[in-house]
Amino acid sequence: MRSIPAFALAVFALCVPHLFAQAPPDRPRFETDKTLIDDTGDRGPQTGQKAVKLFNGKDLSNWTWHTLDEQAPIENTWSVEDGLLVCKGRPNGYLRTKDDYENYRLTLEWRWPEGSQPGNNGVLIHTTTPRELGVWPKSLEVQLAHQNAGDFWVIGTTIKVPDAERRVMGRRHLNLTDDSEKPPGEWNKMEIVARGATVTVRVNGELVNEASQVSQTKGAICLQSEGAAAHFRNIVLTPLDKDKP
Repeated sequence: MRSIPAFALAVFALCVPHLFAQAPPDRPRFETDKTLIDDTGDRGPQTGQKAVKLFNGKDLSNWTWHTLDEQAPIENTWSVEDGLLVCKGRPNGYLRTKDDYENYRLTLEWRWPEGSQPGNNGVLIHTTTPRELGVWPKSLEVQLAHQNAGDFWVIGTTIKVPDAERRVMGRRHLNLTDDSEKPPGEWNKMEIVARGATVTVRVNGELVNEASQVSQTKGAICLQSEGAAAHFRNIVLTPLDKDKP
């Protein structure tokens, strides 16, 4: 085969320089860090702090028991059975975490035992002064009552909700939907995001309530015993950065 003269190659390279140019380096690849995003799409913890299991599945060492009858033993109302936190519903009172929290995502699962009569219970957040209203401490209650999960009840606190003229009934702030719960015997999941002076609540992935201008933004977390048997599990708190959505 006859070789191509050098000057011919030079002319060819001048005419089509892109064929001889060095290939650019690969573009950097940006992938979402899925560890920082939950199934709601909200950003996760930015503080570097790890999630906290408020209930260890073994005992009640992280909690204290409060009721009007100071002689009422905790084991008559609360117990741990097969890794579940079991509430008998009587007498009225609440379990309270030993520590206070602010700026967090709290997730928990609850159910009304199959064959039982579903009723009333709740989660109290930003809890401070005991016996603000009867047995209940100063706090914001996120309702678990059957077919009303996600209602807000203020206990010595104040909040603002959208469409207040229609949704506020005294201390009660109605939720956005009453059809987010599963039938008795099945597990429900609640997510409470408290960031600064705002609180949002989801039940089984659906937004059911939101509040702003929450007057109290830090305190203990409580689980109510208020007349009905209930089971709890997977009670986890994840710290959040107040200033990063």
